Formats: sequence, structure tokens, C-alpha cells
Amino acid sequence: MTNRRTADPPIRPAWGSRVESVTQTIREGVGIALGTIRENKLRSLLTILGVVIGVATVMAMASIVQGIRQQIVTTLEVVGPTTFRIIRFFSQTPVNPDQLPREVRIRPVLRAAEAEAIAALPEIHYSAIWMQVFERVEHGPVRTQLVSVFGADERFMEILGGGIVVGRVFTLAEARSGAPVVVLERRAAERLFGELNPIGATVRVGSRPLRVVGLYAKPENIFEAPGTPEIAAIAPFETARRAFRYDETNALIILAKPRDNVSLARAMDAATLQLRRMRGLRTQDPNTFDMITSEQILNIFDRLTGAFFLVMIVLSSVALMVGGIGVMAIMMVSVTSRTREIGVRKALGATRRDVLWQFLVEAATLTGLGGIVGIATGLALGQGLKRLLGFQSGVPLWSAVVATAVSVGIGLAFGLLPANRAAKLDPVEALRYE
Repeated sequence: MTNRRTADPPIRPAWGSRVESVTQTIREGVGIALGTIRENKLRSLLTILGVVIGVATVMAMASIVQGIRQQIVTTLEVVGPTTFRIIRFFSQTPVNPDQLPREVRIRPVLRAAEAEAIAALPEIHYSAIWMQVFERVEHGPVRTQLVSVFGADERFMEILGGGIVVGRVFTLAEARSGAPVVVLERRAAERLFGELNPIGATVRVGSRPLRVVGLYAKPENIFEAPGTPEIAAIAPFETARRAFRYDETNALIILAKPRDNVSLARAMDAATLQLRRMRGLRTQDPNTFDMITSEQILNIFDRLTGAFFLVMIVLSSVALMVGGIGVMAIMMVSVTSRTREIGVRKALGATRRDVLWQFLVEAATLTGLGGIVGIATGLALGQGLKRLLGFQSGVPLWSAVVATAVSVGIGLAFGLLPANRAAKLDPVEALRYE
């Protein structure tokens, strides 16, 4: 009877040995990569420059988008999440008042009487018609750039927040009669008057003389975004209507707030019914006005900045691609110059996988270093933009994480071809290479 001996199973290396081997390979690859960078500083710098620019651009753009979004959120929080706006026609970009499309022309212009009728509803706490124009404010030889001037009612601080520093708000009688009075924003008053007390003085807003009755200190970010004219003055609505030329479609707005115990939807429904009744609209007729809420404004902003950010990502990707191609080129040169070294390693027992790993780790180290420099540059740019534009937020953390992952990923992707070429080298031929 023949004895059959069962073959012994192949001995597999322990898990700890595998981890140690991989760690050793990564450590060696990182060391070799850093040595290569030290030996070829200029070449390495030019290679990773595209990665640095791409990563820094992504982080800077993320900082701008988040900063502006925080500006808008802060503004809407002060104005109030329940404040809604009634406008003649809603468009993400202002329509040209000289070439209004028919769908806008057939809509009636907003009137003060409509705001008063909405204010009389039991669901509404506040409602008033406002106007926004852009004019220069002058006092003596001093003149501002184009600034934002509001025509509002005497309760404007219920929408804008802030408070009166010196003087007073214009009275209800002044608001109704269109008295030539104005409340200046504190910073605008400091530019015009310096340390002098402006109360009682006359300033020219546009070409109209108005008497200063108070100084107003606004909270940060109210109705302002970087690059737009700042709020400098608030006049009675009737005064502004008579004194300034304005666009009846884009400049007029009815601002409304529901009472504390009334939901936003219920208040908007009540205001809609009141306006439809006043305009004689039948059941089947569409609304001849638009209503928007703070949440809708934020959603619109998110879509606009999302498109802007996407464009920046595409542009950054071009820089990252250039950096990746540079990494691939330098790794190809590295493989050629180290052919004999690869032959020696293979002759001593290094496997194809070992060589592949070595060059992949080297490529990832090169681009990872570029990513770190890019992150440092992006953080510096973000802080600079924060101070320059007055943002309350810095560079978002997620952008640094994404930038690091992308830079290392580029190294792996573009290092694959030269690493594969190195791994396929025949050890005999490699040893003969001069």
C-alpha cells in the first residue's frame, strides 16, 4: 500500500511582516525622492510648480467663496430669516430698464399704498416700500465715490439692524412729507466731516441738498458684498422718490416681516391675496409681482458661486495636469538614469512589485511636497483675502484635505507609467546599461 503524503501548504508571510515590508518600501521611496529633490533642486521646483499653483488656486477660490457666503449669511441673519421681499420682476441679473421685455412691462410698478395695505394685515408686523439708488455724497470740497443710498421709512432699523449714534431718525411726519433730511452712515460721515459734528449740516446727495439729522452705525455686511457700493445714507422714501432718478423695476422693493406667532408661508399668502385684490387679478390670472425669501436668495447665491467655483476648479486642474506631466517627465528621466541601480536591485531579489512601489512612492512624495507648499501658499492667500475683503472666515479645512489628496493622487497617476517601465526592466540588460 502506497503512502500518499499530503503536500504542505505554502508558507505565507505574517500580516505584520507584510505591513513592515510595505512601510519599509514607502520609507525607502520617500528617502530616495527627497534625495533626488536635494540633488536637482531647480528641476524639482519647476516640476512641482504646476501642482503648487493648482493647489493654491483651489484653496484661494474656496476661501473667497466661503467668505462671500458668510457675508451673505450674516446679512440675512441680521435682516431676519422671516423677512420676505416683494419685487416687480425677479431675475438673477438686473433687467435693462431701457429695454424691458414684455413680461416685465405688463406688470404694474410697486406703490407705497400697496406696502401700507400689507402692513395693515393682521399677519404682518412690518411692511414698507424701499428704494435703492447709487449716488455721490458731497460736503464742501469732499466727495465720496458712488455709494448706496436708501429711501426708506422711519423704522428702517427693524430691517437693517444697527442703531443711531448721534442725533435722531427722521420722524413719521418728515417721512410722509418728503422732508429734505438724511441719516448718514457713520463711516461716510467721518470721511465727509472728519471730527466735526455733522448734525444740522447740509450735504448734497446726488445734486440734492439734504440736512443731516442723525448718524447711523450699521452692523457689518448689511446688504453689501465685496466690490459693491457701501451704504452711506438713508433718506425718507418720499424724499428719495422726488430727489433721485431711479429704475422702477430694479430699485423698488417692498420689505415685509410677519408677526412673531405667524409662519412665513402664512404671511406670504396673506400679502399675496392682498396684492392680487388691490390689482384686480382674477383667480386664473398669474401674479404680476414676485416674492423672494432669504433662503431663496441664499440658494441663488450658492448656484452662482458654485458655477464660479467650478470654473476655478477647471482652471486649477489645468495647472495640476501640467504639474502631473512634469512629474511624469522627471520620473522617466529618473528611471533612465537609474537603470543600473534597478538592475542591481532586481539581481539581489527585488520583485517587479517592489520596483513599481518604489517609483510610485517617489512620484507621490514629489507631488505631495508640491501639495504641502501649495497649501501653505493657499493659506497665506486666504488670510490676505480675508483681511483685504473684510471676510469673517478663513480658508476652509476641507479644501486643504482635498488639495492634499489630489496632489498625492496626481503623483500616483502620472508616476504609474515610469514606475511600470522601471518594473519591466530586464535585470541582465539593466546591469549592462552604461
